[in-house]
Amino acid sequence: MATKAIFFDAAGTLIKPARRVGESYTLVAQKYGIDVSGAVISARFRACFDASPPLAFPGVSATEAIKLEREWWKKLVKGVFEPWPFARFDDYFTELFDYFAQADSWTLYPEVPETLSALKQRGLIVDVISNFDSRLIKILHGLGAAHWFEEIFISSRVGYAKPHRRIFETALEKHGLRPGDALHVGDSETNDVRGATNAGVKGVWVDRSGNGAADYPARIGTLSEVLRFLE
Repeated sequence: MATKAIFFDAAGTLIKPARRVGESYTLVAQKYGIDVSGAVISARFRACFDASPPLAFPGVSATEAIKLEREWWKKLVKGVFEPWPFARFDDYFTELFDYFAQADSWTLYPEVPETLSALKQRGLIVDVISNFDSRLIKILHGLGAAHWFEEIFISSRVGYAKPHRRIFETALEKHGLRPGDALHVGDSETNDVRGATNAGVKGVWVDRSGNGAADYPARIGTLSEVLRFLE
């Protein structure tokens, strides 16, 4: 069956922070009198992120979703800094949240433009399916990448977060596709590969670290390798 669409995860797949998350958190925190290492904050961020509920709000308007996204992140960041409470946390969070909304706080992986251009030249539907929030749309526009995508599906607006099958099914339904018509590419084996597989979509794992099993059935080291799944 010929592939008609390719869906991509965003952070860790198409884009990455211009500097490490822990470093950004600590650099801004220093302005508010908190001095802690980026490595410690990175570890706490990952633990708090993994323990947080899905970034998805079923049945709410786009306006309400934006408000809930901010509240979700504020709770997470407050958890990260729980051992180091500071008086002006609200001001800190506002500055940090706004920083990560800027396109220049992110960068495209180097192979993204060539890969996406090649896919579009083949007439494929190219979408984003992400557990990010509404800031992603502005970021992709700012990076000059939004024009490659027909749709950008964000968990907070769809109401379901990966690995839930409904976020993949929403993308399929939008284009009138069957599960076998699409591939989904992402850097999370759980959210992207298993989530897509549960929806009947073939999942492709971007393992940039190279630490995955060498015989993993659908594993690539760079996005440019996704082209071989079309042959």
